[in-house]
Amino acid sequence: MILETLVVGPLGVNCYLVGDEKTREAIVIDPGGDARAILDTLRHGRLTPIAIVATHAHFDHLLALEEVRQQTRAPFFLHADEAPVLANASIGARLFGFVFGQPAPADRLLRAGDEVRAGSLAFKVLHTPGHSPGGMCLWRDNHVFVGDTLFQGGIGRTDLPGGDYATLMRSIRDKLLTLPDDTRVYPGHGDATTIGEERHRNPFLRPLETGQWNV
Repeated sequence: MILETLVVGPLGVNCYLVGDEKTREAIVIDPGGDARAILDTLRHGRLTPIAIVATHAHFDHLLALEEVRQQTRAPFFLHADEAPVLANASIGARLFGFVFGQPAPADRLLRAGDEVRAGSLAFKVLHTPGHSPGGMCLWRDNHVFVGDTLFQGGIGRTDLPGGDYATLMRSIRDKLLTLPDDTRVYPGHGDATTIGEERHRNPFLRPLETGQWNV
């Protein structure tokens, strides 16, 4: 598996380019800005994007979406429950002082259990609401791309429209902490980590591990 990580946009989003070494087909995950850098990295790596995926539709993860979609003609995938958030992405940007043109609707709406494929790589969709209603992760073997669901030493914020703390904690407990400890976690911001590292050291997850949180 080819994996390129670019920190893009004004809010430092991790954009991941994930490709098959043989076919050079690739997935662009969270194109949060700096479209030229994303396109240049694809070209230099001889990667052909066949899908653009947003783990959720907050504007900071979408800032380069339309340029990358137009330049590559790759379809844009989003979880079905996130479509209303996408429809209000430009409004959300204004709340943070950014001007952002409203993206077009997703080309394909995903649901839990669906797969996103690039060559021989197949990533399973895990629906992980809480940070946003249609937040999702992409999981394959010992790799999981988690968006803003989980961070190294932290969790996604739940004070934005559609966020809910109890829902987020259930998502982490039921969808992420069930993965093996050596699973590499690639978050939407900050450094990569592992499930085991977060299970044992993330202070926000201690209630889950000690049984103090049973909702």
